[in-house]
Amino acid sequence: MKPAVTKAILKKCDSVSRLLKSLSHPVRLKVLCSLMEKERGVNELTEFCGISQSAMSQFLARMKAEGLLESRRERNHVYYRVADQKVSRLLSAIREIYC
Repeated sequence: MKPAVTKAILKKCDSVSRLLKSLSHPVRLKVLCSLMEKERGVNELTEFCGISQSAMSQFLARMKAEGLLESRRERNHVYYRVADQKVSRLLSAIREIYC
């Protein structure tokens, strides 16, 4: 391997590792997979994942802080979507391989 290629790989390892760690929890993975299709509200995600609304709010806050999700408010509702196209591409690959 060329030294320049090795340096590029090493620079990305930490960020890729953080992303994969974020994807490693089943609920976070379910949320992201659900949001690949379209943006969704908290209630819809809560029902889809089968967890309490307070637990879902904690997951969503963490995922938003990690840069995985973006949100928009419409009146009394908050809608979430995947923030990074790279995450969507990775999830598509996972879906293709495993689903």
